[in-house]
Amino acid sequence: MPTDRSLPAWAPIALPEPTPPPAGAYSPAVRAGNMIFVSGQVPKDLLTGRVVGSTVAEQTRQVMANMERALAAAGATLSDLVMLNVYVTDTDHWAEFDAEYRKIMSAPYPTRTVAGAQLRGILVEINGIAVVP
Repeated sequence: MPTDRSLPAWAPIALPEPTPPPAGAYSPAVRAGNMIFVSGQVPKDLLTGRVVGSTVAEQTRQVMANMERALAAAGATLSDLVMLNVYVTDTDHWAEFDAEYRKIMSAPYPTRTVAGAQLRGILVEINGIAVVP
């Protein structure tokens, strides 16, 4: 059966105001079938554009709030997440991140990778994939 390959098999998710447009050439979130892909979320307040928090725990809370907001725009919740990639500036911060993460997420937890990265002025960035019915 022929298909129209001029249209992508996915669609960008319109995030609610006051979400600023991305600085680069990417979509903040897309839906492909029943899967939601959320680009890296950073600990920025969407109204001011300022980084929220000076600790890994504080920044993790803001990042996950931004993740939750992106998922909500697609009709999903944090409990729909099946995979997360977490980037921290120092792998010694893993325990602090994990302790805060456990306050936000509940079992069964999605799969997760935590890796060290250079993050340009922030301590934590997280991207994820959710599956919705």
